[in-house]
Amino acid sequence: MARFPVTRRSFLAAAAAAPLLRAANQTPVGLELYSVREALAKDLPATVSAVGAMGYQVVEFYAPYYDWTAANAREVRRMLDDAKLVCHSTHNSITSFTPDGMAKAIELNQILGAKYVILASPPKMNGADDWKRLAEQLTRAHDNLGSYKLGGGYHNHELEFTRVKSMLPMETIAAGTPKDFVLQLDVGTCVAAGSDAVGWIKANPGRIRSMHCKDWLPGKGYSVLTGEGAVPWQQIFDAAESVGGIEYYLIEQEGSRYPEMETVKRCLANWHLMRPTF
Repeated sequence: MARFPVTRRSFLAAAAAAPLLRAANQTPVGLELYSVREALAKDLPATVSAVGAMGYQVVEFYAPYYDWTAANAREVRRMLDDAKLVCHSTHNSITSFTPDGMAKAIELNQILGAKYVILASPPKMNGADDWKRLAEQLTRAHDNLGSYKLGGGYHNHELEFTRVKSMLPMETIAAGTPKDFVLQLDVGTCVAAGSDAVGWIKANPGRIRSMHCKDWLPGKGYSVLTGEGAVPWQQIFDAAESVGGIEYYLIEQEGSRYPEMETVKRCLANWHLMRPTF
C-alpha cells in the first residue's frame, strides 16, 4: 500500500505551492470543517481565512451551522468570498429533512451557495424496516429540496457498512433513494468496516459527488494523516473520477498527533504529493 509521509522538506514545499494550485485542472480539494472544530468555535473568521490561505478550495460546514440566523450565514458567505472558498454542501441532523426543519436548511444553504444538504448521521435505528423508512424520508426531502435547486445526500460511518444479518444499511439507503441523491462516501470508515470502497464507488456510478478523505490504519485508527494509512487512494481517485461522478474532495481529520491547524495543513501537503499537478 503506497503511503505518503510528509518529510519537513516535502511539507514546506507542498505547503508553499498549495495556494498556487487552485487553478490546476483537477477536482477541487476542500476541508470538512469538523477537522478544525476547536479553532472554528474560538474564531470562525480567522479559521476560514487560514483555511483559504493554506490552499483549500472548498469547505463543508458541519451540523452546528443550522443554529445560525440568516444574517450570520450572509456574514459567513462574505468570509468565504474573501478567502476564495466555496461551500458546496453542509452536514445536517435529521431535523433538516423534516417538514418543520427543512425551510431553515434551505434558506441557510442558499445563502452559503451550497448545492447539497447532507444527512451527517441517522437517528437511532432498530433494524431493516427503520433503514427503509429513513430512505423514504430522505427521498421525500430530496424531492422538496429539488424545488429550490438543492439536492439531498447521505454520509456514511462504519455503521452503514456493517452487515446486520443479510442487510447492509448503506445498500438500503442507495436502493431506496433516487439516482441523483448523493451518497457522500466517508472513505476511512468504509475501509475500517472492512468494505471495498473502490467497489462501492463503481457500484454506484454518478452518485459519489463528494467524499470525505479520511485515512485509517489498523492499530492507529483515524489518527493517521490523509495519505499515511491503509486507504488505496490512487484506486479511489481513479474510480471516483472515471465512474463515481466526483465533484469535489473533502479532507477530514478527527484528530492526530499535531494541533488541528497543523494537521490539516500537513494533510493538504500530503494530498499534493499524492496528486501532483506538474
